[in-house]
Formats: sequence, structure tokens, C-alpha cells
Amino acid sequence: MPTAHVLEPVLKMKVDELFLNWLSEATTQGMLKEYLQKIKNEEWVDTGAKTVTESSGSVPSGNNNATSKKSLTDRSSAPLNAPSSPPSTTLPTGNTGNSRTGLNGRLSRRSVSTKKQTQVKKAEPVTPVLSESIPRFYFPRGRPIANLNIDALISRIEKIFSQFPNERASIEDMGMVAKACECPLYWKLPLFLSAGGDRTGFVSVHKFVAMWRKILQTCHDDASKFVHLLAKPGCNYLEQEDFIPFLQDVVNSHTGLAFLKEASEFHTRYITTVVQRIFYNVNRSWTGRITCSELRKSSFLQIVALLEDEQDINQLTEYFSYEHFYVIYCKFWEIDADHDLHIDPRDLAQHNDQAISQKMIKRIFSGTVTRDKKERKEGRMSYADFVWFLISEEDKTTPTSIEYWFRCMDLDGDGVLSMYELEYFYEEQRQRLDARAIEPLPFEDCLCQMLDLVKPESEGKITLHDLKRCKMSSIFFNTFFNVEKYLEHEQRDPLSVARDSETEGQDVSDWERYAAEEYDILVAEETASEQYNEGYENDFDPAEHHIASELGLWTEKRHLFGIPSPHCDIDFEYEDDFE
Repeated sequence: MPTAHVLEPVLKMKVDELFLNWLSEATTQGMLKEYLQKIKNEEWVDTGAKTVTESSGSVPSGNNNATSKKSLTDRSSAPLNAPSSPPSTTLPTGNTGNSRTGLNGRLSRRSVSTKKQTQVKKAEPVTPVLSESIPRFYFPRGRPIANLNIDALISRIEKIFSQFPNERASIEDMGMVAKACECPLYWKLPLFLSAGGDRTGFVSVHKFVAMWRKILQTCHDDASKFVHLLAKPGCNYLEQEDFIPFLQDVVNSHTGLAFLKEASEFHTRYITTVVQRIFYNVNRSWTGRITCSELRKSSFLQIVALLEDEQDINQLTEYFSYEHFYVIYCKFWEIDADHDLHIDPRDLAQHNDQAISQKMIKRIFSGTVTRDKKERKEGRMSYADFVWFLISEEDKTTPTSIEYWFRCMDLDGDGVLSMYELEYFYEEQRQRLDARAIEPLPFEDCLCQMLDLVKPESEGKITLHDLKRCKMSSIFFNTFFNVEKYLEHEQRDPLSVARDSETEGQDVSDWERYAAEEYDILVAEETASEQYNEGYENDFDPAEHHIASELGLWTEKRHLFGIPSPHCDIDFEYEDDFE
């Protein structure tokens, strides 16, 4: 049996509107005036109350229409006829003791009754039928694994701990524990620290099992587990300093970095470089905080898993390559005139024989792409920011590098490169070409070439999306602020340019090509220097050699990957890089 319809507030307003329309009719007003006059004269007024009372007391609800018709027939013989329109049925016909208040009383009762019914309906709980049929689709900590037997995994870990004295694992034993947890080998230190091993020097089986059981219950994929292990308590993201213990363990234990143990002063430089490369590739939001989502979209965890099997650290070119660190640090050392591990605009202008325009250098030091606020206030750039600069300068085709240079060229920060901004940077480029006795293109012609190159979606506006879609973004950027690479491209064979665009994505990246070439050059220079020193040593007096060795002025032959030790007092604390 269908339930009775509750009078909704909107429907009530419609009924009131119809009642007012009926009340404003001339016949209705005449009838009401006559009734009021009869009431004043204490005359009997026939309102049809008897008929309605009889129908309400003895007639079923199904015969209401017949009763209403009978009432209307009786009233048709009255001196004043009621209107024949349907709203006339809303006349007050209830049986009340006081006929003077019959109309207002009925309206007030109807209003109160309607409000009560509405309140009762609102109080009823609404069953979310639709939401129950939609499966869950958002898993911030990974999709739960069906039928995961946590107890079996815990028993396997307990079996490993039973092999250790007093069921306590040291940092040297954590490799076996990490494998029992089905984690990559180099998760061992984060597991050790997360279980409290840094406080006691060991991890008991009870603390570790309690910690790992909680992770298995709340984190359902590698990204969320890794963030939980490395992040500070209460944080669901990773900051730069969170990676330091993890990377220090890689430096201490990876066979491909064994030679670096002898040069402990360069540990922090290598770690700083790797951290910046991690954030350069993974932190696509530029927030300085790596989330689980960003970690899932990157290849970082897959590369970490390869550390166990790859003996040559230089094969892991995306993050851990020591050769890439060697190139970056040597390039920084060359332009750092006072060797204080900070460079100013004059130092950066020396990079690549002053290839970058002064206007672009000014934009770089304005804080558009640098992170260190303290360094920016002092008008300097730290080594960490230089890592971002060099990778972006040598490979302008990656998403991060395109965003890097787009931020620099977008003077007003509106997300669009206007014609004014392009002309602002090209003006200095034109002057530098004139200084070399090279006739530059007029800006209008250069602009037409660049618009044909980029093919922006909106006429006269170049957006970040346009440059990412363009396969020759490096040509675009070099045209406006790097005169050396601009001329290099202009002097190339057009067929070779076409071949490069066709083979894009199949070969190594521009950064990997640059790093390999520069590393060979630096090693050749170091080898030649060592041969020169060896030849000079034959003519060197032994006593003078002894004195020079004592003063630290003699450069002994190092491993091929070793960086010459700087002859100055340098603070190598971690805090300098992550302030």
C-alpha cells in the first residue's frame, strides 16, 4: 500500500498561492462580505458544515468526491453562488465550535500540521542506497591486497630473528630481515631506524614485528611503505633531509662506491647531488615534499631495487651515477671562484664561456626557481640549486627543465609567455650577436619562426602545455637566452636536426650524453695532470717532496673516480644543503 504524500514546503506555497487567487476574486469577496454582514446581524449562515460533518463521520474516504458534489449542489441554490473553479474546494468546512474563527483557525492548524510532518520527515535517516553500489576507488595508501596472510609473513620474520643472539638484529643483520619482509635490500636502514634501532643499536623481534604488522595493516604498496619508513612522525610526505640516512647507508655499503670511503669529505656532496636529482625527477609539484602519489608515478623505487644487483653504480644514471656527480661537482668547482660552496651572479655568468644572458641570470637569482630563501636574500646560489640549474641547462626537453625555464621567462607569472616577454629576452640576445659581428634576425622574423616551431593553441600566447607538447623546446629556449647553443643549432646541418627529432626517445637523453662527454674530458685532463706530476717528481728533490707532502700541497694519485681534495677549510655539514 503506497504511503500518503507529505505536504512539502514547496507544495504548501503553491496551495497558498491558489488560495490567495481564489480570495481575490470578486465573487468570493462578495460572498464573504455577505457572510460577515449576516454574522454581525446574528443571522444564520449556511456554510455547508453539516454536510461535511456527515461525510467526515460516516462516509469512507473513497466517496469524498460524491460528498463534495452534493455540497456544491446544495450551495448552488444559495443567493450568492460559490465559484465553480477547483480552488473553491479549499473553503473552510470543518466542524468548529466558533464559526467566527473557522477560516483562520483552519489555516493555522494546517500550517502547524504541515511543519510537524516536514520536521518528522527530515528527522528520518536517509539510506544511502546509491553510495553502497559504487565501489571504492581512492586508495591513498595503496589498494589492499586480497587474502593477504599477515601472520605467515610475521612468522617468517620471527624465524629470521631466531637466528640472531637474543633474537636481536644489528644493522649488519637487517639485510636478511629486509628480504624476509619482501623488501629491497637497501630498505634495511629505514627498517632498522623505524623499529627504534638508532636508540639502542639493535632491534628486538617484538618491536620489529609490532612495527611491521602495523605497516602491513595500513600501507598496501611499496610507495606508502617507503614513505612511512622514512617520513617524520605524523607526516605523509618526504622532505630532503629524510633521505640522508638512507643514502648514507648506500654510500657505506654499495660495492660500486667502495672507493668513496677513503674520501669521506665528499660523502655529503654526493648525497646532496642524489637528493636533488630525486626531487628533480620525482617532486613534479615543486613543493619540496614528495608524496606517495608522486613516488608511484616515478621510477625511483624500481631503481632502488636495482641497487642490490647492479654492481656498477654508474649504470643507474637517473639518480645514483657517481660519474654524473663528478661532472656536476667539477663544473660547480670551476666557477666557484672563492671555493666557499656558494656562487653569485658573476660566478654563474662564467658557465660555458658566458653563454647565458644576464637577464636570464638575474631571473634565476630572483628566487623563481631556487629554493634556499637564505641564499636568495644574500644574492647567492647553493650547490643544491646549482644541480637543478646544470641539469636543466644541458637538457631542456624534460618536463622539469621546461618548467624551470618557463618559470624564468614568465616575468609576470600569469602562466603565459607574451610577445613582450619574448622580446625582452631576445633584445639582449640580439645585442650579443651584434657584438660578434653576426647579423641577428629581426624580432618579428624570429617570432614567426618560434610560433611555427611551437604551434601554440592560442594565437599570440605560448603556454607551458604548448612547450611540453613541442618536441624542440630546447631550440626555443636557446634562441632567447643561450647564444652559444643558439649558434650551434644555426650552424648544424638541417638533415641532422631532422634525424635527431626522428630518433628522439630512442637514444640517451641530452643530459646523459653531456655527462658522458664531460666526464671523459675531465678524466683525460686529470690523467694528463697526473702524468705531468709524475714527470715533475723525477726532477723533484726528495727533501722538498717530503715537505710538500707534509703541508698537503702534493696531490697523490687517486682512484679514477676520485675528486681532487680542495685545499681549503670547508664545512661539510648536512645542514648547509637543506636549510
